[in-house]
Amino acid sequence: MTDLTTLEQEMAAEQCHLDRVYARLAALRQSAALAEREGYQLARVGNFGALVERDAMVFHAARRRHSLDAEHEGLVFGRLDLHTGAVMHIGRLGIRGENSEPLLIDWRAPAAAAFYQATAADPQGVIRRRMIQSADERVTRIEDDLLDPAAAPPGMRVVGDGALLANLSRATGRGMRDIVATIQREQDQAIRSPGSGVTIVSGGPGTGKTAVALHRAAYLLYSDRNRFAGGGVLVVGPSGVFVQYIASVLPSLGEETATLHSLGSLFPGVVATRVDRTEVAAIKGSLRMRQVLRRAARDAVPDGPGELRLLYRGELLRLTTAELDKIRTRALAGGGRRNEVRRVGFDGIFSALWAQVRKMRVGRLPDQRVFEDEVAERPEFRDFLRAWWPRLHPWHVLGWLAVPERLRAYTAGILSGAETRLLAESYRNLDADGPTIADVALLDELDELLGKPMKRAARRRRDPFQLTGGVRELSTYADRQRAAQADRQRPEDYREYAHVVVDESQDVSPMQWRMIGRRGRLASWTVVGDPAQTAWAGDPRELAQARDKALGRRPRHEYTLSTNYRNPAEIFAVAAEVIREVHPDLPLPTAVRTTGVEPVALRVPAAELPEQIRTATARLLAEVEGTVGVITPVPRRTEIADWVAELAGPRLQVVDCLQAKGMEYDGVVLVAPGEIRADSESGVRTLYVALSRATQRLTTIDLTD
Repeated sequence: MTDLTTLEQEMAAEQCHLDRVYARLAALRQSAALAEREGYQLARVGNFGALVERDAMVFHAARRRHSLDAEHEGLVFGRLDLHTGAVMHIGRLGIRGENSEPLLIDWRAPAAAAFYQATAADPQGVIRRRMIQSADERVTRIEDDLLDPAAAPPGMRVVGDGALLANLSRATGRGMRDIVATIQREQDQAIRSPGSGVTIVSGGPGTGKTAVALHRAAYLLYSDRNRFAGGGVLVVGPSGVFVQYIASVLPSLGEETATLHSLGSLFPGVVATRVDRTEVAAIKGSLRMRQVLRRAARDAVPDGPGELRLLYRGELLRLTTAELDKIRTRALAGGGRRNEVRRVGFDGIFSALWAQVRKMRVGRLPDQRVFEDEVAERPEFRDFLRAWWPRLHPWHVLGWLAVPERLRAYTAGILSGAETRLLAESYRNLDADGPTIADVALLDELDELLGKPMKRAARRRRDPFQLTGGVRELSTYADRQRAAQADRQRPEDYREYAHVVVDESQDVSPMQWRMIGRRGRLASWTVVGDPAQTAWAGDPRELAQARDKALGRRPRHEYTLSTNYRNPAEIFAVAAEVIREVHPDLPLPTAVRTTGVEPVALRVPAAELPEQIRTATARLLAEVEGTVGVITPVPRRTEIADWVAELAGPRLQVVDCLQAKGMEYDGVVLVAPGEIRADSESGVRTLYVALSRATQRLTTIDLTD
């Protein structure tokens, strides 16, 4: 144990530096605010040059103030004592003193890399590494790692039991916390991977894949802000629960310009949370659905007009169903997208009618253009065109799949009869239930097949220093940040992301890879996942093909994380035993700590299940300081949530076994693991995921009957 006086002295020294950093931060905030006010004053000069200078001055001052005003709990979190005798403090942003001396090094700066990469075997010039914890501008804890004892000067003090293990023992909250203070060497190498190309990070449960992906996004925004903030960073997660869980990480690192989406919210205007049965999701995720959707996108509109009958100068003009179908087919024959070739279809109607007019026994024929103008002015004809070839939204066409006769026609020769019946069942109540997560990729594919109804006019960018009611009004930096983020989320801009992060990539289906790929055609990528955790039950070759097409031929940098920082060895041993059933030779991560507490395994009759779940949940809420997760089979989530409703609170969350992907809790109650295992071919892997969510305590409750 560290002598109390020594610990107090070291904490007092760090408090002194922390006070100096916060004092300097306050001065910099005041300076930035003053620069903004001076910028406003320049507007009174009135000439164009002064306004340009004002705009630039205020913009840069506002951006700096925004950075300084961000949430900075734990602003200073590290210190390095170097062989040279220099001392560096590491934190969430860079701060210099009045004489430009570095008071705090931004964690993303090259100079800070040794804080994460130095080890006892390779100290990189570091003698002592210190982790500093603080709350409300007060130092609360310090933990040291002595990396090069032989180089330590006389009197150098080492306190604590080591930074990493101290941090791993902290309680979890409802949201994921950043790991900026405890990034490990293998994680840091992936975080600082080159910004171009594709960075692929693989690793088992608890290895920090998600944290690496998010910290890498923050690192890229720091290292090349013009490129990545300008083009946008897209982060894609498996579920809305997961996205909510990670939402606070990037803001805590000082970055608020990334766009976060779940697979169910990538298509504009849709937020899907429903999950298909595994076998249905495999069908909807298959590349064969492209052919099915292509047929649907070219089909006649349900309940559309079967023929056109039009009186012209006393003569009946008539186009039959067969003729209308032929005109539609010819209009689409060039490969054009349906909404974009409406005019071609309409021209085909006019041409077919004109051919009939030329055969009419009437007096003097009008010019064809005059004829078309006369017909086009008739309301009944315009109504026909709108009904025969309407502007279609992807949702309209997806709804056609809910009609069994149409679905059979679309899938003939592509899907088996059994697969078609499964699809038909899943779409039976589409209007009432809404789309599933797997349907969102189909909507996106249909959007690509249908095209836009008309070419959008170039969007006028809002002048941040616009005239409002004759008064020149300055928008705030925060206003412009929100506007820029909204622009990046617009569907017409989705191909403009500069970097795309895909988390839990092992669960992304081929059709979902196509959806994500459209948003990253010019992007660099970070892809993280664990093949052993995949829930994909379809063709693995098809999956690899779709992923490779989305990522393109960019150079790839691959990293493997090998240490499990989440689970105690006692808990991970249970999860490892399960995954060995299907992957006996799979290299698994090594758990770095033990708690001495073995998982609890219960088997109870079905009649006792509600009470046993309540009892186990209440016990874990009493035993751990942080969160408790109740993980259920997918069909049982709502029912079990009702059973534990009396225990509801900010520390308790009930999720199904698919929503649990990427999540972690201090304590976990896993309900009916046997049902999860038996649910599908990927049930064992899903159970492996569920068993590896706990950081401290695990209770499983299975059924005896």
